[in-house]
Amino acid sequence: MKEIITTPNAPAPIGPYNQAILSGNTLYTSGQIAINPETNELVLNDIETETKQVMHNLKAVLEAANMTFEHVVKSSIFISNMDDFTKINAVYGSFFDEANAPARETVQVARLPKNVNVEISVIAMK
Repeated sequence: MKEIITTPNAPAPIGPYNQAILSGNTLYTSGQIAINPETNELVLNDIETETKQVMHNLKAVLEAANMTFEHVVKSSIFISNMDDFTKINAVYGSFFDEANAPARETVQVARLPKNVNVEISVIAMK
């Protein structure tokens, strides 16, 4: 069985997908980009601000499933420029306890939706 997880506190999907799916005790989030859910506008001031918005969007989806970043077991980070890795990593890391941080990969890609610079998805377990 799967349960659709949705919240107005994260951007609405821009295609045929849901914000997250809860299957048993495992939550699979869709990739989040830096759309402010209140204004539906992209937040692209700088890479740190953009990454922070992405993480706040993920936090909202996790909360909709009664979870936190402590429940995250795996992250996937897609970035348009590996030169931004250190800045993205610093913001991303501020949302986790380093001793309890999830497994993860970071991949540079040619292009992301809406030409953003970073997209992150997570898998979380209760």
